[in-house]
Amino acid sequence: MNLTRISVKLSLLVPAFLLSTGGLGLSARQAAAQLYNPIPLDSTEISDTLSKADIPTGVGGFAKDYVINLEAGDQITIDAISEEFDTLVTLMDANGLIVNENDDGPDGSTNSLLFARINESGKYTVRVRSYAGDGEGPFSVKLARLRPI
Repeated sequence: MNLTRISVKLSLLVPAFLLSTGGLGLSARQAAAQLYNPIPLDSTEISDTLSKADIPTGVGGFAKDYVINLEAGDQITIDAISEEFDTLVTLMDANGLIVNENDDGPDGSTNSLLFARINESGKYTVRVRSYAGDGEGPFSVKLARLRPI
C-alpha cells in the first residue's frame, strides 16, 4: 500500500472517529448543527452576498439558506435579485423536499421569481444559489405573502 492511500484513509477515518465517539466533546448532531445553520428570514427583504465560504451545493457553486415559518394556505412570492450572477431560488419543506424552484422570472432577466401555495404549516428553507454554479456576489431576497382580494 502506498503512502498516498494511507494518508487518504486516515484523513477520512480520523474525523469520522472523532465525531462518532464525541472526541471533540460534541455529538454528531451538535457537530452537524455547527456546520449547517440556516439564517432566519425575519424580514420581508434581505441583502446578502454569495461566496465560496457558503454551503457547497455538490453540483458546483455555493448556496445560502434561510429558514422561515409558513402557515398552511399562505401564498407567497420569493424574488431573488443579483446584478452579479444568474440566481436560482428554491423553496424546500422541513424534510428537504423541493416545493418549488425558479431560475428566471417573467421579466426576461436572470433574476428569479418563485410562486408557491403552502399546504402544510412549518419550517421552510429558502435557498439562493447561482444557476450556472460558478457565480458569486451581492444579491437580495424579497418575500411577499399574497392575499386574496
